Amino acid sequence: MGAFFSAGGWLNVLQAALILVLGLLLGRILGSAVARVLHGKLDAHGVMIARRVVFYFILGLAVASALHQLGFRLGVLLGAAGVVSVALGFASQTSVSNLISGLFLVGERPFGVGDVVRIGSTTGEVLSIDLLSVKLRTFDNLYVRIPNETLIKSEMTNMSRFPIRRADLQIGVAYKESIKRVREVLLEVAERNPVCLEEPKPVFMVLGFGDSSINLQFSVWAKRENFLELRNSMQEQIKEAFDEHGIEIPFPHLSLYAGSVTDPIPVRYVDPDPTTSDKL
Repeated sequence: MGAFFSAGGWLNVLQAALILVLGLLLGRILGSAVARVLHGKLDAHGVMIARRVVFYFILGLAVASALHQLGFRLGVLLGAAGVVSVALGFASQTSVSNLISGLFLVGERPFGVGDVVRIGSTTGEVLSIDLLSVKLRTFDNLYVRIPNETLIKSEMTNMSRFPIRRADLQIGVAYKESIKRVREVLLEVAERNPVCLEEPKPVFMVLGFGDSSINLQFSVWAKRENFLELRNSMQEQIKEAFDEHGIEIPFPHLSLYAGSVTDPIPVRYVDPDPTTSDKL
């Protein structure tokens, strides 16, 4: 111990520290260089993985060189590390499960960095895909961490997978309205909307007869980046077109009948007896 803290020992410590610092700097420089070279050839997820592999490989070499400079025998350290790894594996089965799930995600690649995904009740943009978890940023700017094991077992929807998306608009019209006329008005609205695609063509469907309205669905397509604009603008323009053509969007109401198919129950309002009110 005394020989270690001698002048030569302190020199070895300084050299080991210098090797670690240089390893960190070199790992970051080489990782960034690899990312620039692979930019455009791989997606953001692939570039991020390549950069991390280069960084941790250089850092591992630096740590091994630093330990060797301090006089540690790497063979003994590797044996001890194997024993410790086995013990930690039994003690942290959840982390191992997340690690294995992360490897499956890296191999399968159901989504990438920058994609918008929905996992359970959480929807957000993918910030990073790590070996233990996936990080999301929701649309209200919240940071969400989802363990890989949970992700593997859950249903996941990738909203950025394809270049176009469909907006399904649920509409209700009064029973007195002509379905053919309503269809023509909706198609005119879609034709005038600048972000609505001509192909695939809009789809008009009658879903059924509800308690207070005829339930319709009007489906239109837009480029992925214009989806929210399409959904908002179409509903606003449909309301304006219905008002212009006198098409009624009914509110929920209930009609009561007694013994007749057509005549509703008559309701008569009777003023209270003033003499009775005075007595009360």
